[in-house]
Amino acid sequence: MGATVKVMAKSASPNIFAGITKLDNVGVRRTLNVVVIDATSGVSQKERATILEILGAEIQMGDDTQLPDGIDLLVLSPGVSPQAPIVAAAQSAGVQIWGELELAWRLRDPAHPAPWLLVTGTNGKTTTTLMLESILLAAGKRTVAAGNIGRSLVEVVMDPTPWDVLAIEVGAPQLPFVYSISPQAAVCLNLAQDHIDLFGTFEAYRDAKAKIYERCQVAAIFNVADTETIRMVEQAEVIEGCRAIGFSTGIPDISMLGVVEEFLVDRAFLDNRREAALELAEISDLAIPAVHNISNALAASALARAHGVEARAIRDGLRSWQPAPHRIAHVGQVANVDYIDDSKATNTHAAATSLTAYDSVVWIAGGMAKGQSFDDLVIDNAHRMRAVVLLGVDQDQIAGALERHAPNVPIHRVTTKETNAMELVVALAAESAQPGDTVLLAPGCASWDMFKDYSERGDAFAAAVKGLKS
Repeated sequence: MGATVKVMAKSASPNIFAGITKLDNVGVRRTLNVVVIDATSGVSQKERATILEILGAEIQMGDDTQLPDGIDLLVLSPGVSPQAPIVAAAQSAGVQIWGELELAWRLRDPAHPAPWLLVTGTNGKTTTTLMLESILLAAGKRTVAAGNIGRSLVEVVMDPTPWDVLAIEVGAPQLPFVYSISPQAAVCLNLAQDHIDLFGTFEAYRDAKAKIYERCQVAAIFNVADTETIRMVEQAEVIEGCRAIGFSTGIPDISMLGVVEEFLVDRAFLDNRREAALELAEISDLAIPAVHNISNALAASALARAHGVEARAIRDGLRSWQPAPHRIAHVGQVANVDYIDDSKATNTHAAATSLTAYDSVVWIAGGMAKGQSFDDLVIDNAHRMRAVVLLGVDQDQIAGALERHAPNVPIHRVTTKETNAMELVVALAAESAQPGDTVLLAPGCASWDMFKDYSERGDAFAAAVKGLKS
């Protein structure tokens, strides 16, 4: 009988199961007995569980705290907290624990192991990963953006057609249980409070992010303006010969990428870097040339250069890049008020980035706060706020920060979770806005308390704005 593997998931995943049944742990393919544990037992979860049972898995639903007997390996879904009771039980029992990244790394085809380029950070991961994918495609590479960006990395590595290189977005919950991954290059874009509910402390969250640099082969890329990312690289155990490469929106020093006048330039990946800089692209090549996107483009370019991509492909790729949906997207103008969908701003760092782009805002915020504090965000941006409309399970935390630091800013609250909730939110925002204002959906929170994901939340916002026009 094969070894038994438990898959711990918030939602049973056929892709993860398919990967485990072909697990390559010691260089030999072998079939495993799989137990899938799901904390929930709703209709959609039961439908997926039926598929998994047909494929041969054992399913346990409704209780995710007990470790079944005879388990050799626990594979965690990215949404499972490293502090979950079942994780502690596995650790006490000496059961090995993998995350999806570790599983995918071990499932790679040993005959065609495509290099991995990893992107993490509190904010900007998806934008940077999509920029990197666009650059690699412009260079003629067979590649895809995968991982935390939406497409299962396990599914990608099992594609029968070999990849040239992979652009992989990595969220912090994917990082605690990795042991052997050795990326060609990796970047942490920035670090701020997020996922405290999963990790318990900011320090634990930071330490998880830092694992992205472990065993880096060519380049460990950091943000010159973020001391935490510098410290991560300094402390990382990398492959001998790996270089520390910085990126900055200012003029770059040696071994950095940066900006000179209107150009993105490279002073890291060229032989005469002491005397010269290589022009990669113009700022105007970006569809949205905001400061944070310039920073993201430099990070993506550094990863591509670590892979050996030429400057022309970086320029062409950045020109072809299109912003991800729900990331500072203009969805309409009604009565001279602009409506902006930044539903992807699921933490305070991302929400603050959005708020600073506008002078007068009706801010729509709330959802699952993930243990974050909103005090600094409110202190820094209260002067921009015409009014605030709150929704979601943790809106009290945001309201408290507003009451402490911005008592003169009007607060409107929508407590219903019915399907018309976003319509009520947008109607209140429209009533509060004045001509020239921006109504900004930048929730600073996860969406799962009311929506399937941030995309559904953004779609609901856009539909409600459309309803204002009709």
